[in-house]
Amino acid sequence: MSKHLQRDLEQLQHDILDMGSAVEEAVNKAVRAVFDRDTDLAQEVIDGDTPIDLQQNQIEEECLKILALHQPVARDLRRTVAILMITTDLERMADLAVETAERSLELAKPPLIPVPADLHKMSDLATSMLQQSLDAFVHLDGNHARRVVRLDDEVDHYNVQIIQTLISLMKKSPEQVAQGLSLFSVVRHLERIADHATNIAEDVVYLVEGEIIRHRPEARGED
Repeated sequence: MSKHLQRDLEQLQHDILDMGSAVEEAVNKAVRAVFDRDTDLAQEVIDGDTPIDLQQNQIEEECLKILALHQPVARDLRRTVAILMITTDLERMADLAVETAERSLELAKPPLIPVPADLHKMSDLATSMLQQSLDAFVHLDGNHARRVVRLDDEVDHYNVQIIQTLISLMKKSPEQVAQGLSLFSVVRHLERIADHATNIAEDVVYLVEGEIIRHRPEARGED
């Protein structure tokens, strides 16, 4: 590897980790805003979206520059391609955090709707998957990444259970339909955040092992 390629890859690694930290913070704040009915925190998430968008643009430009100027091969090529894919998932998670924060503004208005207990468990799992997928990327740990992938089924289970609970609640209390729909959106956003964390974990497996496991249950270690 040339020293110029090494320098550019190190900068790229630094930038993607900065973006990952910003997205992780946005998701955590958005979740807290829902549970705490914290409108100020929700607004912080909404206001912080543009800098993350700009980070995505910068990283994509860096990736394209590396591909054009250095023509990397083997793991250097996989790293550049993986980061290009990861940055897309991170940006989409940031958008979902903003949408969650926007829903939290509605949920802070009366009549307040009770938050299903399972939503705490689902949000903890989804945010943990984001953190763990980034940890797997930092440590180039394919086994850890595969464990993150397998957690997605658990999030999907919570998603179904909570939606059923909300539907029952809205049938019994029509006056809470509007709030129930906002909470329904939060659940769907969390499920999508977990999906994007799964995508990142799959990209880590590709980076470390050179194997594409997306859409391949047997390669993901699923039954």
